[in-house]
Amino acid sequence: MTNQATDVVIIGGGAAGCAAAYYLAEQGVKVSIIEREGIGSKASGYNAGGLNPLEGHGWPEPLQPMALQSFRLHQDLWGSLPETTGINYHGRLSSIIKVALDEHELAELRDTLETFNNAPEPGFSAEWLEREDVLALEPRVTPLALAGVRAVGNGALDGLEFTQALGEAAKLHGTEVVSGSAVGLRLGNGRVEAVVTNDGEIPCGALLIAAGPWCRTAEQWLDIAIPVDPLKGQIIRMKPNGPGLEHELTGGGSSMYNKTDGLIWCGATEEDAGFDLSLTDDARQSVTEKAVRLMPSLADAEVALHTACLRPVTPDWLPIVGQAPGWDNAYICAGGQKKGILLGPAMGKGIADIIADGDTDISLTGCEPGRFNQS
Repeated sequence: MTNQATDVVIIGGGAAGCAAAYYLAEQGVKVSIIEREGIGSKASGYNAGGLNPLEGHGWPEPLQPMALQSFRLHQDLWGSLPETTGINYHGRLSSIIKVALDEHELAELRDTLETFNNAPEPGFSAEWLEREDVLALEPRVTPLALAGVRAVGNGALDGLEFTQALGEAAKLHGTEVVSGSAVGLRLGNGRVEAVVTNDGEIPCGALLIAAGPWCRTAEQWLDIAIPVDPLKGQIIRMKPNGPGLEHELTGGGSSMYNKTDGLIWCGATEEDAGFDLSLTDDARQSVTEKAVRLMPSLADAEVALHTACLRPVTPDWLPIVGQAPGWDNAYICAGGQKKGILLGPAMGKGIADIIADGDTDISLTGCEPGRFNQS
C-alpha cells in the first residue's frame, strides 16, 4: 500500500459507503474506500432488494421524507448507473400483493390501502382484493386467503449488483478501493490525520465511518458512541416448479420477492445473534413453512441458496448520518436497518454534501450522531 494522501477515507464498502463515495467523487473529491472483503460483501449484497418508501420502522416520521428523496435518487440512478458501469442491477418499478391469512392481518391490509392511496406524492396507489381477485392475479396463493391488497409504485433491484455499480461508478471518477482493514486512527488537534490499516497509513483530509454494525470498532478510536448493532437475517432463495412471481407477495408472516432470474427470495428472519452468520435449520424450516402456508406449491420448490447477513440497526431504528461529535473532520453514515438499500442513496448523498459543502437538502431529521452522545 502507498501512503498517498486522499481527501476522504471511507471505512466500509456497503451501499451507504459506496453511495457516499459516488456522490463525493462526482464533485471531484478524491476518495479511498477501505473494504475488507469486497464491495457489497455484507448486508448490502444479500438483501432482498425491495424499495418501499411508504412503510417501515420510523415511517411516516421522521424517515419517510428521506425515504422518498432516496427513492427519487434511485430512479435517477436507474437511468445512468447501468449505462456508465455496464452493471445491470435491474432497477425497476414493482407491485406488491399483500394477503391476509388471519383476521388480524386485515387491519394491516387496510393500513396499506390507506397509505398508498394517500401517498405524499404521485405514482403510488392501491386496490382492495377479494379472495377471488387475489387468486386471479396469483393462482398459486392459498385458497384460504381472506382478502388482499395490490399496491403499485414501489421499486426493486438486485442489491449486490447495485452496490457494485455504485462502487464502480465511484472508481470511474477516481475513487480507490483499498483491500484491507482499518485498525486505528492517527489523531491530532481534534482531527483525524490518517487512517491506520493492517498495511500502513492513509493520510486523509476527512474520515467517513460507514462500516455498518462494525462501526462500534471506531467508538474507542474517537471516544464517542456509535451504537450500530447487527440484526441477523436469513433468506431462502427458492426455485419454483414453474414460473417466478410477477409481484412481491406477503402474508402469514412470509415475504416473497420476485427476481428477474425466476427465483423467489423468501424471508427474512430477525435475530439478535450478535455477529453469528451461521445458517440454521430452524430459520430454514420457519421461513419455508411460512412460505408454503402462503403458496402451497412451494412445498415442491428447490432450495437454490440459503444466506444470512447482518443488518445495521441503532437503538431508535434511525440511521446515524452527520459529523461525529467533537471532531472537525470525522463523519458517520450508518444504520440503515432493514431499509439500507432504499435509504443508501439519500444517506450517501446527504453525508457527501455535508463533507463537501457543510450542508445538504436531504432530510436527515432524527439522524444526528450527537443524539447518542449526550452527557
